[in-house]
Amino acid sequence: MKIGIFTALFHDRPIEEALDIIAGAGIKAVEFGGGAYPGTRHLDDVGGIDTLISDEGARKKLLSLTESRGLEISAISVHGNPLHPDRSIAAEHHEAFRKAVLLAEKLGLGVVNGFSGCPAGPRGGDPNWVTCPWPDEFRDILNYQWNEVGIPYWKEQNAYLAEHNVKFAIEAHPGFIVYNPETVLKLRAAAGDNIGCNFDPSHFWWQGIDPIAAVRVLGPAGAIFHVHAKDTRIDPINSGINGNLDVKSYGDIALRSWVFRSVGYGHGQSWWNDFVTNLRTVGYDWVLSIEHEDGMMSTKEGLTKALQTLEIAVVKEKPGEMFWARD
Repeated sequence: MKIGIFTALFHDRPIEEALDIIAGAGIKAVEFGGGAYPGTRHLDDVGGIDTLISDEGARKKLLSLTESRGLEISAISVHGNPLHPDRSIAAEHHEAFRKAVLLAEKLGLGVVNGFSGCPAGPRGGDPNWVTCPWPDEFRDILNYQWNEVGIPYWKEQNAYLAEHNVKFAIEAHPGFIVYNPETVLKLRAAAGDNIGCNFDPSHFWWQGIDPIAAVRVLGPAGAIFHVHAKDTRIDPINSGINGNLDVKSYGDIALRSWVFRSVGYGHGQSWWNDFVTNLRTVGYDWVLSIEHEDGMMSTKEGLTKALQTLEIAVVKEKPGEMFWARD
């Protein structure tokens, strides 16, 4: 298993400087933003998405920049909302998804990461994430979102993915129609097998989901395509008072029921060891891509802690490789 990183963390630095820092830290894989919410900062430094799709020379330059530093690309990420009721936003995020698939194919990558999206209800308005089944109109909203918008859209995209031999890894994220293992598998069953999961435990913890149990469900279903490494700490006092459906700013750390933390600061070394073991148990042995969103630590501090934790968890030898033949 390799330790990677989502390069959006270094959006303030040009691609070569960012890759130098990443390689210098001992990281082995990078995930580039390809549009929608992550933007295209680093791909723009080598000509941008359109040029990378059409120009083999630009693609060779991108691969050279990464491979010369001992890095490989794990995914292109276009986290957005292609189901957005604002047609201009939906079109922009849809186009980012489609172009990312083309680029992934041209680069020989297997995975594009993103969100499922969330539409409005049948009467319009803004995106509407339903979290309970009553009053009855909430079920009407869910029926509309899934059966009239989400499933038809992703069925069409699954065919597009299959055509280009690329998989779409949905980050199960609250606020969108796919937010837990059940909804990952629901969309996969309805739309097709080229749709699966970018497994990020940080979004599961505060929902009350055990990420290890989630691995044991999604892995055997063949649904884990990529993994993010990000931690969450639940504040026992604030959570005990208000629960975990918390809409306060991520910056209100002292008042929130939960916050994102660097790997190792929400859950200890033994948890991350067990996480890696369970990923391998279900057949995942690819990249753990660090996503730093810790409001209490600098980039350097958070990355250092994450690497310390993951380097212990990711045993370099697979079972059996430490035993060698003796003459």
